[in-house]
Amino acid sequence: MEVAIVLFVIAVIFIARAVKIVPQQHAWVKERLGKYAGTLSPGPKFIIPFVDRIAYKHSLKEIPLDVPSQICITKDNTQLQVDGILYFQVTDPMRASYGSSNYITAVTQLAQTSLRSVIGRLELDKTFEERDMINAQVVAAIDEAALNWGVKVLRYEIKDLTPPAEILRAMQAQITAEREKRALIAASEGRRQEQINIATGEREAFIARSEGEKQAAINNAQGEAAAITAVAEATATAIERIASAISQPSGDQAVQLKVAEKAVDAYSKVAADATTTLIVPSNMTEVSALVSSAMKMIQTGQQRG
Repeated sequence: MEVAIVLFVIAVIFIARAVKIVPQQHAWVKERLGKYAGTLSPGPKFIIPFVDRIAYKHSLKEIPLDVPSQICITKDNTQLQVDGILYFQVTDPMRASYGSSNYITAVTQLAQTSLRSVIGRLELDKTFEERDMINAQVVAAIDEAALNWGVKVLRYEIKDLTPPAEILRAMQAQITAEREKRALIAASEGRRQEQINIATGEREAFIARSEGEKQAAINNAQGEAAAITAVAEATATAIERIASAISQPSGDQAVQLKVAEKAVDAYSKVAADATTTLIVPSNMTEVSALVSSAMKMIQTGQQRG
């Protein structure tokens, strides 16, 4: 009975040591008598107890590794504290087990040295502008060496770039000066544009006023010319009608009567406007003489015509 119990315990121990269950996204490295004997994939696996052993256990998931911050010197001899994070993944469990005694430490140290090398080729201003380029060069440098360690570097991201306090103050002063410069330029451009707009408006207004005055003068001239023409045409028509009327029978008597009326009206107007005593002839023979003179002038004109 005691022997059976002992055998049962030995069987349980043997089975426990022989059956291994590998979790998903993991890989276990098996050694047989101290020599690499294969990699166990996820699932239940059997090994020979006391002959085989699980030497290394690796996770195949993507691993974020915080790279310690370090002081880097830029091309223009400025100290810069850089902090980053590295993402990598174990792709070859056998190389990860035997390619390096500690692949995590190796990747970390290589990331720091590669970062110092890349930063050393850039000036301070470029380090803030070329983060993507820095990340890509660090990944390329680490990935080439990490192949022997069974590790694939996926990406590197700079978390923080911190220059010294003096540089920060100088950069802040430079930024303030640039903003003030842009503000002054914008204000001067605004004043310049305002003056241009005012000058343009005044010029256009002056042109509009001069065009208006010119058009008004033209209109006035045209109006006066039309009025003169109309008066001349009316006078000519009146003269033609008078001449035609004189040539009619009894035209002479009508003219004599009209001249006599104008003479009387003229004497009346002179008498009304005179400020001193006006002597009027006692007889109207002078008026008759005036009428006779006018008629002679008319007859002479007709004979010439």
